[in-house]
Amino acid sequence: MNPQNKLSANEIADLLQILQTRFGKNKNRHLGLNWAEIEEKLRHAPEKLWSLNEMERTEGEPDVVGFDQKNNQYLFMDCSAESPKGR
Repeated sequence: MNPQNKLSANEIADLLQILQTRFGKNKNRHLGLNWAEIEEKLRHAPEKLWSLNEMERTEGEPDVVGFDQKNNQYLFMDCSAESPKGR
């Protein structure tokens, strides 16, 4: 990962708060998933946090939509109602 693509501790905290809030507001998208487990996994994946932050920064709305058991990964997608600017 490029050092320029690293979030600060404050940026990580802000992003995780946004994602947690969205997770709570849209429970129908991730039935059976637990936020604490998702957050723990994200905290150990700076490259994924960077990608999610870029989606958020460009007015996307990344949210968890499932879990891939084969690859042991949570699945995120942009759930914004309209295509974000510049995409």
